[in-house]
Amino acid sequence: MSTPPDPPVSALPDLNDAESRVPSVLRTAAAYAWRLIAVGIVVRVAFSLLGQFHRVAVAVFLGLVITAVLRPAAGLLARFMPRPLAVATALIGGIVLVLGALALVGETVADQRTGLEKEFVAGIDRIERRLEEPPFRLPADAFDDLQSRIGKLLSDHRSTLISTALSGASRLVEVLTVLALALFCAVFFTHSGEKQWQWLCDQLPERARQRVAVGAGAAWRTFTGYTHGILLVAATNAVLVGIALFALGVPLAVPLALLEFMAAFIPLIGSPIALAVAAVVALASKGPLIALVVVALIVVIGQIEGHLLHPIVMSWAVRLHPVVVALAVVGGAVAAGVIGAVVAVPLVAVVWSVYQALRGPVGEPA
Repeated sequence: MSTPPDPPVSALPDLNDAESRVPSVLRTAAAYAWRLIAVGIVVRVAFSLLGQFHRVAVAVFLGLVITAVLRPAAGLLARFMPRPLAVATALIGGIVLVLGALALVGETVADQRTGLEKEFVAGIDRIERRLEEPPFRLPADAFDDLQSRIGKLLSDHRSTLISTALSGASRLVEVLTVLALALFCAVFFTHSGEKQWQWLCDQLPERARQRVAVGAGAAWRTFTGYTHGILLVAATNAVLVGIALFALGVPLAVPLALLEFMAAFIPLIGSPIALAVAAVVALASKGPLIALVVVALIVVIGQIEGHLLHPIVMSWAVRLHPVVVALAVVGGAVAAGVIGAVVAVPLVAVVWSVYQALRGPVGEPA
């Protein structure tokens, strides 16, 4: 059987001509699109792996935070004593400081418990009376019915509440395990972090060691700068809130100031949430006028944090636009809850600093 003759060259489609008909903007967009898809797949796989070992990842992150905080103190103490003893002294001092703050909070709550119960009961009665008056005009038995419904709901779901409490106990064990692992990592990171990093770099190809060292140096400088800066911002916010609440006579001023300190680790949204809790306490104990003053504190503290503390304290370590910070916080919260909201901003800042350090030839300023 004879094969059919090949078609003439003029009958074949001209691929170069077909490609030339595609607009250059579309070709560029397609080139970026498949690269973005590839990067997205890699990021998705990385986060999936971290999700499988999220407790270990959180422990290592906390270990790095503790290292960034304790390393300067350990380095200062190492001038007067052996390095292992300096690390142990700094670590024990930090633990005593944290436990002392928690003990102070517990003692404050215990001392004010009786007075708080009376103030809260009186405050709730005042709120009920105001809601019964114009313009709300709620019926007098509305809150009695609400209390009975809450009691019935608790009794009907007693087994669910017990199982939730038991699961909370298991979560407490997990939290303590993560904290123990974080302290274990922090001890070795603080004592001999350079040797561990040098060993890791020695396992890499020789041509990649310099770029990895430059990127890692930029990442650690940004991470430590962010950690020190956010600690200073959180401490300043806590002092301002504590002084204001104490001056207004709001109960639990010390615990609420500590809550403000912890909430400040979530940029932009942490402080308003903590002050909203303080406003609820002020409303129940001191009435709506003091509560409105506490609400005004949300605006004041936000302005101080956004226009004074962050530009002065954080700008040298974290050069991110506020929109990027907001998107990172919200995205981290959606992806991993509170932990994601806390980790998102330093993670984005570290990635950006590494990119800035490696965008040009290694050894030259970016």
